[in-house]
Amino acid sequence: MSNPKLAEFIKGLPKAELHVHIEGTLEPELLFELAKRNHIKLKYPTVEALKEAYSFNNLQDFLDIYYEGANVLQTEQDFYDLTWAYLQKAKAQGIVHAEIFFDPQTHTARGIDFATVINGICRALQDGEKQLGVTSKLIMCFLRHLVELSAFRTLDDALPFKEQIAGVGLDSSERGNPPSKFANVFSKAQAEGFKLVAHAGEEGTSDYVREAIDTLKVDRIDHGNASVNDEHLLEVLNAKRIPLTICPLSNKALKVVENLECHPLKKMLHKGLLVTVNSDDPAYFGGYVNENYEAVSKALMLGQDELAQLAKNSIDGSFLTAAEKEKYLNSIEHYCASFV
Repeated sequence: MSNPKLAEFIKGLPKAELHVHIEGTLEPELLFELAKRNHIKLKYPTVEALKEAYSFNNLQDFLDIYYEGANVLQTEQDFYDLTWAYLQKAKAQGIVHAEIFFDPQTHTARGIDFATVINGICRALQDGEKQLGVTSKLIMCFLRHLVELSAFRTLDDALPFKEQIAGVGLDSSERGNPPSKFANVFSKAQAEGFKLVAHAGEEGTSDYVREAIDTLKVDRIDHGNASVNDEHLLEVLNAKRIPLTICPLSNKALKVVENLECHPLKKMLHKGLLVTVNSDDPAYFGGYVNENYEAVSKALMLGQDELAQLAKNSIDGSFLTAAEKEKYLNSIEHYCASFV
């Protein structure tokens, strides 16, 4: 980064991460370690060869290698180790709170019990709060390329674990899989008391964002880039204070934007939208939260005040209580006032 002072500011800035797929934090080194532990033969002979494969032309190219990598996750300890590795990075980057996605269908389809997945993740999240001071919430995502019946079965699997799951979401291949495809299962999830989020407007149009709001009744939009093409939708997002979890490096890697200099984040921020910066699948896209902050600060010429506002937005856009939000917002104010 060209501005060391700004990089230092970002590093210590208290912030939340609201859009990170835990399977997408599987670094190549850990992937190889787990493959060896579980006696799984990988397609790639070395860590370096695997890293070279991380060149994607679109979302589907990424998903193909993403699901292949998930095959090494077999035991509760594997899911613990994966989550613990992320939390350590989060702590080092000033993340005070994380709301983490997981994709149970990716694992249950391979014969892994739902309990194996969630117990490993939750044990690490508990240790993360005790040992690192990083609070967290867990969001279970449905894979939108599968039928709604599969999502219903996954929701049924999740009900015995309601205390551990804050919300449900919608991810995977967006094109051809509109939010309305999952209207019934989201309605049931809402009735069960889950918070609702959905990926929309990454590869899909602004109409997908509208569907997620109007049909799924989501509390938060993940990505939402396409919203910038619809001024009325931007007004709705602003009026309803619906957060957008933007993932700049992911957008660049998957060619959602041609380059970060033309990313809509700054326009959205200056319009007063509740936009946040997140890492998405950092092991595959070249950076965790701070690298995303640094990249947009350089490309969009964001200053300390704008970066601090993004951090505040991440707290405001979270599912924390009002008292918890106030505590973290005060810590951001104190940090900004004391940073010299």
